[in-house]
Amino acid sequence: MNTAEVRIRMRDGVELAATLYLPDPAAGPQPCLLEALPYRKDDLTSSYAPGYRHLSDECLFAVCRLDLRGTGSSSGDATDEYPPEEPADLVEVIAWLAAQDWCNGKVGIFGTSYSGFNGLQLACERPPGLGAVFSIYSSDDRWTDDVHWRGAALKLVDLVDYCHYMTPMCVLPPVPAVWGPTWREEWERRLATNEPWGLTWLRETKHGAYWQAGSVRPGYDRIEVPTMIVAGWADGYRNNSFRTMAALAAAGVPHRLLAGPWAHADPKTAMPGPRIDLDVEMVAWFDRWLRSDDGAHVSGCDVFVRTSTAPEPDLDLHEGYWVTLPSVPPTSSVDVHLAGLDPLTVLPDTGTAAWIDCAGHLPWGLSGDQRYDDARSLTWDTAPPVDPVVGHPVARLRISVDQPLASLSVKLCDVFPDGTSALVSRGSVDLTFRDDVHGEPRLLVPGQEYDVSLDLDACAYRWSPGQVLRISVSGADWPNTIAPPAPVVLTVHSGTVTLPVLSGSWPTPVFTAGAEHTSESAEGVRWSIEDDVINRRTTAHTYSVSEYESPYDGTTREEYLGAVSVDRRTWDQASHAVTTYDLSWPGIDISVTSTMDIAITRAGFDVAIDTVATLDGEVVSERSWRELVPRSV
Repeated sequence: MNTAEVRIRMRDGVELAATLYLPDPAAGPQPCLLEALPYRKDDLTSSYAPGYRHLSDECLFAVCRLDLRGTGSSSGDATDEYPPEEPADLVEVIAWLAAQDWCNGKVGIFGTSYSGFNGLQLACERPPGLGAVFSIYSSDDRWTDDVHWRGAALKLVDLVDYCHYMTPMCVLPPVPAVWGPTWREEWERRLATNEPWGLTWLRETKHGAYWQAGSVRPGYDRIEVPTMIVAGWADGYRNNSFRTMAALAAAGVPHRLLAGPWAHADPKTAMPGPRIDLDVEMVAWFDRWLRSDDGAHVSGCDVFVRTSTAPEPDLDLHEGYWVTLPSVPPTSSVDVHLAGLDPLTVLPDTGTAAWIDCAGHLPWGLSGDQRYDDARSLTWDTAPPVDPVVGHPVARLRISVDQPLASLSVKLCDVFPDGTSALVSRGSVDLTFRDDVHGEPRLLVPGQEYDVSLDLDACAYRWSPGQVLRISVSGADWPNTIAPPAPVVLTVHSGTVTLPVLSGSWPTPVFTAGAEHTSESAEGVRWSIEDDVINRRTTAHTYSVSEYESPYDGTTREEYLGAVSVDRRTWDQASHAVTTYDLSWPGIDISVTSTMDIAITRAGFDVAIDTVATLDGEVVSERSWRELVPRSV
């Protein structure tokens, strides 16, 4: 294998740092696979390198791993996720790669999460050298299906994870061995000029041009290259599945969906299983579209149908079975009718059993037993359909509330004979966006009845014999999203939940098995729900720490602490996060710590961010930000 560090010059003089993994030159020019991330290829994500070497050595692809503008050892400014400069940069990078003498002129873009997003965004740009996309755990709609807002309500627990840790990550220095002797000057420039991305995400309180930029939906017709989507039923980006396949099918674009039981992690080692070797599927996809011209391809969906399994936060294996379905699964509708129930006095901390919408690595685990949240919600129990539910269930409820600001949460659960309740699908909305989550908010009129339609998350699930289907409705899904700013009473007058049910028998796909057990470990991890009885405050705590060797004789340490809380009397909420990155190379010790506190009240989001950087134990930078971001209504 031939590995090279290169700098690719952009139109404005910015140089992007890339590592090239090149196959044996004797094989001749080969396709190139591009992964572009802001997560620092030479330390924080240096563990990805064996995967690139496998693609190069064993599968004969050239691979380019790129630090995006202003991140890692690339120059320029990291102004935001998916800024307008990014697709323009990647168009240039693809043209550069396609023109190299070791490339056959065809480039595929791949990656998970962020790099899955920008793969779809690049497909919309239609660069000449791009031949195919392989997008893992990504979104087609940044407003409805990302880590910032859900149903137009702020995603609370994500504030202590990605939405905060990008602040210190973006001011880490370039790697001295890659950048050169002026690395400290560049670091000091970043420390002095970079602004927290999270402030932008809080300011953008409704859908508009900001969130539409980088979203494929509804303009799927911009995509012309073959596109494969990988989704996980325990992942927050599961909705970029059936609706995307339907849109690509309508546009005549070759496509494939692979939807398994996994959380936001490599399907080879993720929880829960069964696990598969995703590299095998990716290599087959790129072989077909970057090497072959035979025209053979059948689009469709390979889907894992989950079956009844008792929930655990670190579940190793989910029961179920695989099926191969058409691009648009031929489902029929089954309606579950809901009779009106007595008004529900909403408890603001309802939802802790399913508190994280996008599970990944611990401490971000899977949903637990829902019975405790169910007991504080309105529930309807019924016999489930015999056949699996495949697609998006839809809840249509006639509701009223006693406050101008309120939320609605609907969950579909599988109840076991002993009372255990497993989450199947969920949906939620800030009711000021009841007419259109992409539209303008309107205050509610207390006591007035409203008809609300709510799409639940995509799923593929079959209740086992003897199980019960439960529909659980509340006015909070905390701390997945923030609770309303004041106590509220919710009344459901009537309703219907429509289930897309798949009948018939379908072929079974065959995969190369992944690891027998998940690689997730609880070492260095804490995850707890605290009930402060006297002060009537519920707090969700997370903590994780890891340390590992990195390239250029480096050592990297990451530490994440987070807590979100709600006062059950006032409904005031708070978020507290501390992230520390320690980077060491021979003779150089770097540390950056960032603390973010947000008080959430009726007035809005009162934000305080403080970042401190040290070199060899001496403080070199201290910066602070203070801002009150008002609510949209």
